[in-house]
Amino acid sequence: MEHFMELVRAYAGALGVRPSTVVQRAAQVGGVAWAKWEAGDGSPTLRTADKILKYMEENPVPVSPSHAGIEAYDPIERAS
Repeated sequence: MEHFMELVRAYAGALGVRPSTVVQRAAQVGGVAWAKWEAGDGSPTLRTADKILKYMEENPVPVSPSHAGIEAYDPIERAS
């Protein structure tokens, strides 16, 4: 579970958004879900976690023009 949370944090950080925003966009769950997961008061279902991972894979972090020629940042690859 912690690995999943790290992936979402890294992805959100690379986009400059909060992890709760990623969770809302990816799985259409309330932002409060992330807070509960962080506090250890719950965890995502496998289906929800899969939706979030799929969303991150299908929506990679864009590469800024100043980093053209540098491979796109992929938090899933880096955390593996």
